[in-house]
Amino acid sequence: MNTYQSTVAGVIFDLDGTLVSSELDFTLIKAQVGCPDEHDLLSFIEGLPSPYMREEAMNIVHQHELIDAQHATLLPGVAHAIARLKEQAIPMAIVTRNYDRATTLKLKNNPLPIQTVLTRSDAPPKPDPSALNAIATLWGIDQQHILYVGDYLYDIQAAHNANMRACLYAPSDVPAYADQADYILHHFSELPKLINNLGQTQQSRLSNASV
Repeated sequence: MNTYQSTVAGVIFDLDGTLVSSELDFTLIKAQVGCPDEHDLLSFIEGLPSPYMREEAMNIVHQHELIDAQHATLLPGVAHAIARLKEQAIPMAIVTRNYDRATTLKLKNNPLPIQTVLTRSDAPPKPDPSALNAIATLWGIDQQHILYVGDYLYDIQAAHNANMRACLYAPSDVPAYADQADYILHHFSELPKLINNLGQTQQSRLSNASV
């Protein structure tokens, strides 16, 4: 990343485990669809040999996602941080690997002032950058000025694949891949301060350059 392009002009969020809680048991889901533990679930299902097998496997995933959606709650500090960013008129969006019905239910039960939401029903799932690139185009903002916030490796990879900066949300244990992220959040209350600090850093660099 170009360190001189620090200002954050837009923020995209993951959903599950980032904005709202999720209790999805991927070990159980993979066992039920026959996916090996070390494989990505969605990629495995996409590679199944027949449409019937893919449909049956996805139905199992959908059932788990809908049940999980009924119990999801906003994570600590999220509502306040989002409100702060909205006050600053920073564009916000959500890109999730969840599917549309479960995502709609989670956001209905946990309303946030974020209108742009893309699910795997709208674009290839992360770490594919298609959804992130589409939002950058919609906003008319250079990707390097967009921050993507998520709690998993795919979020970091999707951000970098889209030439965006990756912010890993790690409220408890910091995973081994955390060093691949550009920034790490331990609590959502830190997000507005991080964005403001990046803007101040940019202003300071511009001032120094003009001296």
